[in-house]
Amino acid sequence: MSAFLDISLLGKTYDTPKGPAVIVENFDLKIRKGEFITLIGHSGCGKSTVLSMIAGLTEISTGGVFLTGKEVAGAGPDRGVVFQAPCLLPWLTAFENVMLGVEQVYYTADPEERRQIVEYYLTVVGLGDALHKKPAELSQGMRQRCGIARAFALSPKVLLLDEPFGMLDSLTRVELQEVLLDLWQKDQKTALMVTHDVDEALFLSDRVVMMTSGPAATIGEILEIKFPRPRSRKQLLEDPGYYRLREELIGFLEERSHHRPARPAGSPPPPPTAPPKRSGFNRFLSALTPV
Repeated sequence: MSAFLDISLLGKTYDTPKGPAVIVENFDLKIRKGEFITLIGHSGCGKSTVLSMIAGLTEISTGGVFLTGKEVAGAGPDRGVVFQAPCLLPWLTAFENVMLGVEQVYYTADPEERRQIVEYYLTVVGLGDALHKKPAELSQGMRQRCGIARAFALSPKVLLLDEPFGMLDSLTRVELQEVLLDLWQKDQKTALMVTHDVDEALFLSDRVVMMTSGPAATIGEILEIKFPRPRSRKQLLEDPGYYRLREELIGFLEERSHHRPARPAGSPPPPPTAPPKRSGFNRFLSALTPV
């Protein structure tokens, strides 16, 4: 498979007073241009850590991230990020928050072109009547719409979404899934999204990447989602295949997420484990045990 985004044997280890703590290891994934990938797994398994390393916001311990064949280091406008909380500057309007990034990326464009870009994306996400409102005047869902508009307006090569709807009520969540999918389908930006929601993953994805439970979490299984695009939620819910895939995802999370997959080809072997030291009492018991 030709990889537009190549996440190669990615790993993250933190030093702790008790020794190294391996959060993620040998995370190896090739993503094609225009694919929408969701990353799912139990809380604390390292999904957001993987996304943060790809975004350049967290230092990589092992492996690397390659975008269009070039290794990336540090954050950059080629990777747009949508967080769970939209992180808008409270003293700026929705328009000004989006314009802040647009001015940095489109610095050669004239002011009118930049204005059109900002207004277009804010209008597409449903904020055409709230351009000049500040975050305090917007609902949580409207603020997240602004965050999505800001990410798309920068025209990144890759869109990274870290549970962007996790703080929203179920109705708003469904609405914004539709907004995101409609916006993504206009130019099919390569996207990687972290989610806890099985139905969200099935609705949005081309593939669902399932992570094993931590510590030392990695990719457990990958599920291909072959429903045609453009997608309709109603059509998906009427398709028997949807429920089969849903059962597979839930089955992994409930029954198989603690299983360790085979080591990826090319990855370094695990360090040898020293045999546990036996106490004098244990040696005494062993001597009494008949062979």
